Amino acid sequence: MPRRAAALAVLCAMSLMIVLDSTIVAVALPDIQRELGFSPAGVSWVVNAYLLAFAGLLLLAGRLGDLLGAWRVFLAGLSLFVAASLLCGLATSAGLLIAGRFLQGAGGAFAAAVVLGMIVRLFPEPREQARAMGIYSFTQAGGAALGFVVGGVLTDALGWPVIFLINVPIGVLVWLAGRKVLPREQGLGLGAGLDTPGAVLITVGLSLGVYAITRTGSPGALVPASVTGAAAVTLILAFLVRQGTARRPLIPLRLLGRGWLLRSNAVVVLVFATGMGFQFVNALFVQQVMGYDALGTGLAFLPTPVVIGLVSLFVAARLTGRFGPRPVLIGGLATLAAGLLLLARVPVHPSYAIDMLPPLIVMGLAIGVTIPSVIMLAMAGAAPAETGMVSGFSNTAQQAGGALGLSLLAAVAATRASASGAPGVGALHAGYTTAFLVAAGFVVVALVLAVVLLRRPPRLAAGESVVLASA
Repeated sequence: MPRRAAALAVLCAMSLMIVLDSTIVAVALPDIQRELGFSPAGVSWVVNAYLLAFAGLLLLAGRLGDLLGAWRVFLAGLSLFVAASLLCGLATSAGLLIAGRFLQGAGGAFAAAVVLGMIVRLFPEPREQARAMGIYSFTQAGGAALGFVVGGVLTDALGWPVIFLINVPIGVLVWLAGRKVLPREQGLGLGAGLDTPGAVLITVGLSLGVYAITRTGSPGALVPASVTGAAAVTLILAFLVRQGTARRPLIPLRLLGRGWLLRSNAVVVLVFATGMGFQFVNALFVQQVMGYDALGTGLAFLPTPVVIGLVSLFVAARLTGRFGPRPVLIGGLATLAAGLLLLARVPVHPSYAIDMLPPLIVMGLAIGVTIPSVIMLAMAGAAPAETGMVSGFSNTAQQAGGALGLSLLAAVAATRASASGAPGVGALHAGYTTAFLVAAGFVVVALVLAVVLLRRPPRLAAGESVVLASA
């Protein structure tokens, strides 16, 4: 048990680094723009370059984990992430920083794609697995909370390069620990199927898809989002055709043909669209409507991730062990919708303690039980030889959902604000509260899917099941 716990700590530490990096960078963007001479539109590529590589490579990385051994792919991804962090920290030009961020995204994808699969193999028993997923969710929430606060402190005190350079010593320690404690499972070997043309099609297709989502409604794009979106759909369809004809497909169509995999990950997309969109919209609401600065915004956010962490560690596993992931997911989604509806009712001049704090606590309670349960359901029934692919698929759904939710809710907020006719803060308030209502709509759709379409999690033959998710 101590070795498994140490392995889980290594996996969660890498996930924490990834989440910390994304939130810290968001806080430091104004300083980066000023010091490296980014244009107002160009600075978005500090984020987009990372997203393009991360989302585009997740499926390929997951398959490589099955073929080469997940621990090898994890350590290779961690190595690249650390080296790219050093490049970012030493960058003296906008081009170098964007290149470093792209490599960071690639390293993060290779490490993150195999994490869920490794966790479910380390902890196959349902109660242990629920506990492990709760700890994993806790690190995600903790990273989101720390990122806003630590990002503001480090950037103000030591400058923006430190937010990247701090990854180097931490990453080296995690790599050394991982080499010692991670289970060295043997993969199937490259001969079992690495479809290079298919890998190129899906990587470029997903990258273009994320680009189209992040640039929707943005002025000054070199290529319209509709064009890149159409190209992304074309490439993804070509990938599916390729998988049906390839001798050794990257992802067998029998896997994509599983209704459970598609239905459960549709819920994943909606949950993460809501979570990422909520984080983005609420940050803008607190800053632009309530007048908080960057550090104050981070502190205002703290109740949500703190509650998420406490629920993930001490409540979610017990609930899932007793009732199963599906009932817990349904209850979590209903609570999540309630929290968003409360946020949509916040007045133009709110009191933080009276108007904001209660819904933020409700959101923390909801997310704390929703994310572990939906991840367990998405991984349900994956055989040992498929966990990398299924993990990569689920991570791709998470990233696509996050990018989609952020872009759509931002567009909704901007459109509603401009159409409201209210002056100043009133217009912003109208936009953001409408975005909260739309996010609640995402949750309602996810709730319907969970109730109607996720009734019986699949089970494999005895001795082969990785996730024993009970209804």
